[in-house]
Amino acid sequence: MRTDNFQAPDYYNLDELLTDEHKIVRDAARKWVKRQVSPIIEDAAQKAELPKSIISGLAEIGAFGPYIPEEYGGAGLDQISYGLIMQEIERGDSGIRSTASVQSSLVMYPIFKYGTKEQRKKYLPKLASGEFIGCFGLTEPDHGSNPGGMTTNFKDKGDHYLLNGAKMWISNAPFADLAIVWAKDENNRIHGLIVERGMEGFSTPETHNKWSLRASATGELIFDNVKVPKENLLPNKSGLGAPLGCLDSARYGIAWGAIGAAMDCYDTALRYAKERIQFDKPIAATQLQQKKLAEMITEITKAQLMAWRLGVLRNENKATSAQISMAKRNNVEMAINIAREARQVLGGMGITGEYSIMRHMMNLESVITYEGTHDIHLLITGMDITGIPAFQ
Repeated sequence: MRTDNFQAPDYYNLDELLTDEHKIVRDAARKWVKRQVSPIIEDAAQKAELPKSIISGLAEIGAFGPYIPEEYGGAGLDQISYGLIMQEIERGDSGIRSTASVQSSLVMYPIFKYGTKEQRKKYLPKLASGEFIGCFGLTEPDHGSNPGGMTTNFKDKGDHYLLNGAKMWISNAPFADLAIVWAKDENNRIHGLIVERGMEGFSTPETHNKWSLRASATGELIFDNVKVPKENLLPNKSGLGAPLGCLDSARYGIAWGAIGAAMDCYDTALRYAKERIQFDKPIAATQLQQKKLAEMITEITKAQLMAWRLGVLRNENKATSAQISMAKRNNVEMAINIAREARQVLGGMGITGEYSIMRHMMNLESVITYEGTHDIHLLITGMDITGIPAFQ
């Protein structure tokens, strides 16, 4: 088991921008990652297994729906606290953060925002405690960046809906207790449905042979004439804007989470560069290695400032979808570039499981693609500043 000696970089004294509550929440998550994730994560990634033992711990640190009000089992925290929790979890592993952010932003968020009071009371407390795990069904085999083209559909059969279709690349699917599924009604209008495990015709085959997010469970959602009770429809928002609203919350969490992965790679590279002796001196004494390290901490600092400012805007309900896209795109690109540079600092040792860098690098290849690809987020910014969509 690897000893976790991580020390978080804070080059611009950003802690001074945080409240005492923010720091308490962050430090609790950081301690939990050091104690419960770091010692087991390399082995879990090698075995391509989600360590189920971490689920109760994620609940304990408030990682499931941290901004959900306490009356529904959440911690009632603000958006910066949510971001800091995601940062610390992804510092441990992007796959573990995926498990938490899907639960929070893609399952609990739509039930809270778009669901009935009865649905909130029924599902949210069990999701917050980790008793239930959920997943989010939007992406389809033929509709990724164009979710509005989905073919999954449901028909009104009087006393129930009949759901047919398929979703893929779904985090948590293989073991989820419920899925928030986005499907078209008979008028081609998109709605969210709560589909529970055990409903006849609903299956969740697992996706194997992944080189990325190996410590996260990924699968498909298959709906073959699934009878869904009418009370399982999320009634308070429909259309493509409903799932995109969930993605805004998740992308915001990713913008913070990617910083955690970058911080871990930087801290590993800095520590190694100081200790690795070549030509009778530590490699940290060479200009080329200092250039890499100086650029890493500069980019991390810029990303930290962007995420913090976005968190303030989210708290004030002023953040736009385009601003969230910019932060997700920038911070994930920053993290994957730092992972690649950090791997070079470590030379051959950088590819081994003795260090976290190669695992982060592989994970970030998924993070840079899911919940809006790198290019799609660029086009979102382009449309926002020009007023002209260029997606086709």
